Amino acid sequence: MLRSLYSGISGLHAHQQMMDVTGNNIANVNTVGYKASTVQFQDTLSQMLGAAGAPQNGQGGTNPAQVGLGVRNAGILSNWAQGSQETTGRSGDMMIQGDGFFITRSGGENLYTRAGSFSFDGNGLLTTATGEPVQGWTAEDGVVNAAGKPGDITMPLGSTIPPKATSTVTLKGNLSSDDVPNSTDPDNSGLNYTTTIPVKVYDAQGATHTVTARFSRTANDNVADTSAWTVDLFAEGADMTTATPIGTTTMNFEKGKSTDGAGVAKDELTLGDYTVDVGDITSFSGLSDARVFDTDGQSAGALTSLSYTVSDTGQIIGVYSNGLKQVLGQIAMATFKNVNGLEKTGDSSYRSTVNSGYAQVGLPASAGMGQVISGALEMSNVDLAQEFTNLVIAQRGFQANSRVITTSDELLQELVSMKR
Repeated sequence: MLRSLYSGISGLHAHQQMMDVTGNNIANVNTVGYKASTVQFQDTLSQMLGAAGAPQNGQGGTNPAQVGLGVRNAGILSNWAQGSQETTGRSGDMMIQGDGFFITRSGGENLYTRAGSFSFDGNGLLTTATGEPVQGWTAEDGVVNAAGKPGDITMPLGSTIPPKATSTVTLKGNLSSDDVPNSTDPDNSGLNYTTTIPVKVYDAQGATHTVTARFSRTANDNVADTSAWTVDLFAEGADMTTATPIGTTTMNFEKGKSTDGAGVAKDELTLGDYTVDVGDITSFSGLSDARVFDTDGQSAGALTSLSYTVSDTGQIIGVYSNGLKQVLGQIAMATFKNVNGLEKTGDSSYRSTVNSGYAQVGLPASAGMGQVISGALEMSNVDLAQEFTNLVIAQRGFQANSRVITTSDELLQELVSMKR
C-alpha cells in the first residue's frame, strides 16, 4: 500500500509540472517569438514481484510480474512550428520566415532569439527591446564582408558619399524605320528623320547637366531590313544647328537590331566621355520612343536620418540626402542541429548547450536559413484551444492521483483498525 501512496505522489508532481508548463504557455500567448512547450511523461522503475521463467519439462514459461512505482517527467519539449505574422509597418521589426535565429550579444556571450523587435539607439547601435546589440556585419562603402566574424551593427549617421561623374548611359525604346516623305527629294524620302533625347548627367563635382543626343537617319532600306544613323552629342544649352558636337558616332541596324554593320551585334557605343548601352534599342516600324532608361553617376550625399529598409536577405539599406540608397549593414542568422537542445535564458532568448550543437552562422535566405520579412513580427505559436484542453487533462490527472492517495490512506486505516 505504501507503493500506491508514492505512485500517487509522483502523479501529483508530474501533473503539477504539466499545469505549470500549460500556465506558462497561456501567459505567453501574446509574447513575440515565443514557442509553446509540452510535457512528456514516462513511468519510473517497476518492482519485480516475480521473474520470468523459461519453458521446461513440458511446462509453459511464466511472465515477469512487476508493480510500477509511479510516473516522472521525461522532458519538456518546445514546439518550433512557425508562428503567425503580425504586420507592424515598422522598419525595425523583423520576422524570420523559416528556420533560424537572430543573434544578440549579452556581455561577452552570444544569445539567440526569434523576437525581431529591433531599433537603433542613441549611438546608432542596432539593439533589441532590452538593449542587447544585434549581431551582423556593418558595411564599408556599401560593401558587406560576411566572411568575417559577426559583430555589432552600427548606423553611420553623418557619413557621406562622394560625387561620381556619369560614365554610362543606358537607352531603351525604338527608332522608327518608317519612311518619311520628302517632296523636294523623293529619292531620299527615307532619310528625312531626326529625333533628339535629353540626357541628365553628373560631372566630377556632382553637379547635374543636361546634354542632348541627336539621332539622324543616314540610310534606310526597308526591303533589306537595314538602316544607319548618325548619333551626335551636344553640350548643355548648345545650338544643334551651329554647335560642334562633343561626341559623334554611328549606329547600324539589321533586322531591327543594333550591329556593327557587318552582322555582328553591337551593344555599346562610345559617345564623347560616355559609354552608351544600346543593346535594347530597336529599329522597327512604328513610333520612335527611344529614351534614357538609366545613367550612373551621383551627387554628394549624407546620411542624415534613420530612414532605412530591410531586404528579405537581411540587408539594412539606408537612404542618403541625394536619394541614393546604400547598404549599411547585414543581419546575421544562426541555425542549430538540435533546436530542442537550446536553453531558455529569459527575454525570449536562448543559449547554445552541449546538446544543441554549435551555431551555424550565415546569411538569411541561404543555406537552409529562413528569410527576413521587414515590418512584421512572429507571434507566439500557442494554441489556446489545445492549452485549455491540457488544463482539463492536468486537473483531472491531478484529481485522480489525489484519489489514489486518499484511497490508500483508507486502506491503511482499515489495517490499523484491525487491532482494537
